[in-house]
Amino acid sequence: MSDSPAVLPYGSWPSPISAADVARGGIRLGFPDLVERPGEAPDVWWCEGRPGDAGRQAIVSAAHGDLLPAPWNARTRVHEYGGRSWIAVPATPHAALIFAEWSDQRLYRLDSGGSPQPITPVAATQAGWRYADFTLAADGTEIWCVRESHSPDDGISRAIVAVPVDGSAANDPSRMRVVVAGSQFYAWPRLSPDGNQLAWIAWNHPDMPWDSTQLRVGDIVGGVVPQWQAVIGGPGESVLQPEWVPGTSDRLYVISDRTNWWNLYEVSATAESGDSAEPRPLAPASNEFGGPLWELGYTFYAVLGDGRLAVSRSGMQYPIAVLDPLTGAMADVAIPFTAWESDLRAIGQTIVGIGGGPDTPASIVVADLIDSSHEIVRSSIAEIPDAGYLPKPEAVTFPGVDGREVHARVYPPRNPNVVAPQGELPPYVAFVHGGPTSSALPIFDLGHAYFTSRGIGVVDVDYGGSTGYGREYRERLKGQWGVVDVEDCVAAVQALADRGQADRARLAIRGGSAGGWTTLAAITRTDAFAAGTSYFGVAELLKFAHDTHDFESRYIDGLIGPLPQARDLYVERAPLSHVDEVSCPVLLLQGLEDKVVPPSQAEMFRDALAAKKIPHAYLAFEGEQHGFRKAETMTTSLEAELSFYGQVFGFTPPGVPVLELS
Repeated sequence: MSDSPAVLPYGSWPSPISAADVARGGIRLGFPDLVERPGEAPDVWWCEGRPGDAGRQAIVSAAHGDLLPAPWNARTRVHEYGGRSWIAVPATPHAALIFAEWSDQRLYRLDSGGSPQPITPVAATQAGWRYADFTLAADGTEIWCVRESHSPDDGISRAIVAVPVDGSAANDPSRMRVVVAGSQFYAWPRLSPDGNQLAWIAWNHPDMPWDSTQLRVGDIVGGVVPQWQAVIGGPGESVLQPEWVPGTSDRLYVISDRTNWWNLYEVSATAESGDSAEPRPLAPASNEFGGPLWELGYTFYAVLGDGRLAVSRSGMQYPIAVLDPLTGAMADVAIPFTAWESDLRAIGQTIVGIGGGPDTPASIVVADLIDSSHEIVRSSIAEIPDAGYLPKPEAVTFPGVDGREVHARVYPPRNPNVVAPQGELPPYVAFVHGGPTSSALPIFDLGHAYFTSRGIGVVDVDYGGSTGYGREYRERLKGQWGVVDVEDCVAAVQALADRGQADRARLAIRGGSAGGWTTLAAITRTDAFAAGTSYFGVAELLKFAHDTHDFESRYIDGLIGPLPQARDLYVERAPLSHVDEVSCPVLLLQGLEDKVVPPSQAEMFRDALAAKKIPHAYLAFEGEQHGFRKAETMTTSLEAELSFYGQVFGFTPPGVPVLELS
């Protein structure tokens, strides 16, 4: 017998990685924190979204396991994207958990050995109150947080509020207190060490938090902040995550992109924005120390017990580092994780975060910065397939239109048991991230291996508009959504074809949300792709601008232009206006409870495809919102996508149901 690899066409390779494996490995780890325990090392708590449990978000303790029994679901709907939905508060014998419950959006308290008890009123459901981004008052009697109100009479508003932790507001709404109001958006409420001042970030429409924000500080008088001053930020400057300098109540650390890159600064809490007292840069660098605020509660850096800062930076090979704010010296920490998500917390010299790398899935990692020891507390993937089936990514910068650089990561096909026939080139799928102000993190993704182990290459494109490359790169998309993003994705796949790595006739594009928009724009405006898959993508702009949620309701002002002035451009730029130019089959996947990109977007595009007799399929999923969370939805979607590419590209993927194209 011969041990030689089998010779099979690309796309038809047998793989041990199933769509169900990808779904099971789709555990969403988020918002880890260190919880103090008297006389013991801190415990680690985190949020865990479980596809196998209908997407329920549990709160888990490293020491005690699941803290929140089913069917409780710790998920907030603030900004529709949610964010940090829980906080630990001191209690005996163990810290108590306060969390936002998905079904009614009330806050509940769970003490050790008890059951969740409400601490916000039933009336909150009538006013549409939602909560996120919590901080504990110095005396431990209240949590201060962002509250979002959806009122039939007053519309949508937000404020920073104080909520008593003893549950006294559950039946008496007057026990809750509005601390600051008047702006349309709030983030990162931070109480000063002496408890006399509050710092926070605020912004208003039409800005997004990566466009223009302000750091504001005000004295607390009688439990509220009657006056405040802007310390740093304003038009054209995005400031993020204020933290008080330890032991002071007059200095803050903050992230700002005033020099193109989101870098760290120290600022005076009393200097008004525009004063001659310039913010002091801590470590000027052509790297990002922050990122886009898609969910409230991110912590991009952490203040250590000795006053130094634990930081992470953008790029392919930037581990956790420790920054001395006095000298600017920065030293990498010798732990083997090269990419970190937007969540670092610290107690003393111990940090916790979500780290990973090209061959390491996202994991809850606890590290001791004294000796660089570390422990993986929880991995998003319980069992990693044999390394021979996993792609080896290559960071590439492709030439784009007008000399622009296009950043991407290429994942070539890889399977130890199969080779392709001599002379055959592989099909490739361009993965387009959402946002569009997001980025493709260099962290192992089993979804990539699902395709590459079958002989289908993947290229993750960080098109112009992506974060991680400075404000100028991010703003390439200003007024150019549907143009620059499309050009950059086309440039990436065509460069692969020019290099002889990809079959020019078998290129596909797929993306979710804003990535779905780019997908649909690419297949209506270019002939570069032979197939397109849109996950809950935007297809039309006028109805979308009217129907979408408040957080992003003015986002298109910057991406396309303001209404009504840019109405004609909204119509011209929309993929729905160019269905006549579609020359390839299309797969549409949509959650029916999506409030960000409503189902009407996919349905309008489906109807237009049907009217033009263009081959397509439309799969809609009950109970799914923006971003699929249920294992059965993820499995069905991936299998449908693989079958779709097989039909279009002329191969038969083994072991998946055949998708029916209309």
